[in-house]
Amino acid sequence: MGSAIILLLFFFFFLGVPISFSLGLTSLIGLMSSGYPLDVVVQRIFTGIDNYSLIAVALFIFAGDLMSEGGISRRLVDFADAIIGHFPAGLAMVSILACMFFAGITGSAIAATAAIGGLMIPVMTEQKYAPTFSASLLACAGSIGPIIPPSIPLLVFGQLANASVARLFVGGFVPGILMGLALMVYSYFVGKKRNYRGRDKFAGWSEVWDTGRKAILALVTPIIIIGGIVSGVFTATESGAIAVMYSLLVGMFIYKELTWKKVWQLLKKSAVSTGTVLIVVACASLFVWYLTINQIPQAVAEAMMTFIHSRFALLIVINIILLIVGTFIDTISAVVIFGPLFLPLTQAFGIDVIHYGLILAVNLTIGMCTPPLGVDLFVASAIACLWSSSRPR
Repeated sequence: MGSAIILLLFFFFFLGVPISFSLGLTSLIGLMSSGYPLDVVVQRIFTGIDNYSLIAVALFIFAGDLMSEGGISRRLVDFADAIIGHFPAGLAMVSILACMFFAGITGSAIAATAAIGGLMIPVMTEQKYAPTFSASLLACAGSIGPIIPPSIPLLVFGQLANASVARLFVGGFVPGILMGLALMVYSYFVGKKRNYRGRDKFAGWSEVWDTGRKAILALVTPIIIIGGIVSGVFTATESGAIAVMYSLLVGMFIYKELTWKKVWQLLKKSAVSTGTVLIVVACASLFVWYLTINQIPQAVAEAMMTFIHSRFALLIVINIILLIVGTFIDTISAVVIFGPLFLPLTQAFGIDVIHYGLILAVNLTIGMCTPPLGVDLFVASAIACLWSSSRPR
């Protein structure tokens, strides 16, 4: 029965049924065929989102929207341009560095791609950068957002796996920074080959100081958020509330680029985004509960252990599966479905839950800039006025 339910889920996916409805319908069919009363469905859906930690998701989404519209992204771009804008493909490297800074504030790939891409792609086009290169690069750079903390996928995984969010956040720094540096090295060589020039010379330390001074309130935000969580001063949820208050104060009273009308519009926008995430989490929690009571994760673990005999081989298999999954299913949905599915198997091989959570996040976010789904790619392509089939290259 378990294998039939999983096949039914993917059948709904390929029919184009929204993921939340696919999860809910599959779970409903499975529970009804097993004789469970329908009130269990409502109870499990409610229980799935009745979690204090999930408030942080809504808060960080709202904070990201406030920071994007409050002038923070532009000041980060100016600061990054002063530091590395003179290198070959300087604008491309500035975009990547700005996305890394922005990732440390919002934790959202789409927010980073939209905020930085909206500023940089038109400028890169004016400077004769190929639009396909600009859009693909920003899509890849934006995908660093869910890896460098604060990270919404890691928040969701921490809640599902009962793992320390603080440790997950600390673990996300190194892979996120390495991905950003790798993109910058790639951009440097592509820039030299295609003659994508940056500014004529180094801006000078005076401009670095001036742009850094203007961007300082944005630059200290990750320190406040992550430092507070790691030091135990406040929880991840409380840090989300602090990020919202900080963004409001900076955007309205210091940068003076936010108005109450704009804040209300952003609140409605973030409410829709949060609802989209939470309905997936709610329906996925019902699906995961169904899998658990039927011991499907344990069955998957036992089946895979018959032909996988080492931790290294298991990690390779999980990486490959998650890379493929990430190209077809959005990140939050994949985290909620596959996070608990492989968790017993990784525990059986002695793989730390933090290590597994980071593997999950990194592989799935790569899918955000990889066709056919490639959400970041669609966002960047829309900004660059390209057909959505543009691919990273």
